[in-house]
Amino acid sequence: MKEMSLYDVPLGNKAVVKKVISSGSIRRRLLDIGLTPGTVVESTLINPGGNLIAYMIRGALIAIRDDDAKNILIEGI
Repeated sequence: MKEMSLYDVPLGNKAVVKKVISSGSIRRRLLDIGLTPGTVVESTLINPGGNLIAYMIRGALIAIRDDDAKNILIEGI
């Protein structure tokens, strides 16, 4: 079974963060904005260019690039 990433969450749906597999400074930034295991995240907006998706994370709307969202493993709700 393929593991799902935050990138795979359909618009308007929620998921729970399972693991952040990024490394370096981007990993630190993702953890700092609250993307820790157990956090509920909702996919809310997609930019017209399609390379950014905005997620509701702990009450804040945060845009994350597709490449970074693919490194955040999730579980569906």
